[in-house]
Amino acid sequence: MTYKRIRELREDHDLTQKYMAHYLNVIQRTYSRYERGERIIPPDVLCKIADFYNVSVDYLLERTDTKQPYPPSLLSRKTKDT
Repeated sequence: MTYKRIRELREDHDLTQKYMAHYLNVIQRTYSRYERGERIIPPDVLCKIADFYNVSVDYLLERTDTKQPYPPSLLSRKTKDT
């Protein structure tokens, strides 16, 4: 699996691998391997990355091209239901 969007987002935000590794509490080498697809990103780390960039996990995994974590229509429904 490749995680090219994780690299693209990091570069778009002018962040270093070292910064993201520190934020995720992993060593820089591990983070680098995530970006190159040499290591599978654990679900909890993937969620933390998605939250950091305010995108969906599906966007990171290239299952969608929509960056928003949830479409606005779903957010308004959730608010109405609760």
